[in-house]
Amino acid sequence: DVLALPIFKQEEPQLSPENEAKLPPFQYVLCTATSPAVKLHEETLTYLNQGQSYEIRLLENRKLGEFQDLNTKYVKSIIRVVFHDRRLQYTEHQQLEGWRWSRPGDRILDIDIPLSVGILDPRASPTQLNTVEFLWDPSKRASAFIQVHCISTEFTPRKHGGEKGVPFRVQIDTFKQNENGEYTEHLHSASCQIKVFKPKGADRKQKTDREKMEKKTTQEKEKYQPSYETTILTEAFRILDELKEQFSL
Repeated sequence: DVLALPIFKQEEPQLSPENEAKLPPFQYVLCTATSPAVKLHEETLTYLNQGQSYEIRLLENRKLGEFQDLNTKYVKSIIRVVFHDRRLQYTEHQQLEGWRWSRPGDRILDIDIPLSVGILDPRASPTQLNTVEFLWDPSKRASAFIQVHCISTEFTPRKHGGEKGVPFRVQIDTFKQNENGEYTEHLHSASCQIKVFKPKGADRKQKTDREKMEKKTTQEKEKYQPSYETTILTEAFRILDELKEQFSL
């Protein structure tokens, strides 16, 4: 079942065929609650615990008949953890190299294979510590469980817990096969904003945010969105050439 999207604006009760055609082919749902301390019309923020397994449901939005152009049963999804702040995006390579040096043998992102459902050929490149990839069949149930091992304060200037940690993004890019059988034809991208805490820190932060909101007046509360039970990854538009460069396709 496709979960209801958070609604930020008045929407038509019925989708016209024209609008239905504009539906993104897939929807990705991170199965953990969003922070209640996010203002209306701002992007959601979700807190994760370091090393904990979190489910991402991979759902197809359209009728299966519309996937006939896939010319293959499977699609490939690549999940990455990247920086949200532009300042850090510019130095991403150096930041990740620094992390690798300080945490030898560790990965930034892992896939929990025993818990995952409906995914095939999962891979984690030894050189891309922040990336995992796998194949899945859009006509069947698919869930990837991910673990993020870096914490948000590791990329702050003094790298200690007293500072406000940097936000990351969980980004998913999905591809279909080209005529040569390579998964290089871009179908869809979406992402969400996260912060990662030491074990149990995410639960404490969520509780603190909830208590902070409870103290606000009714009028103040109206400026904030509710905490949604799950986190919907929102669409990102990427130029294929940029993707090719990033993934060396």
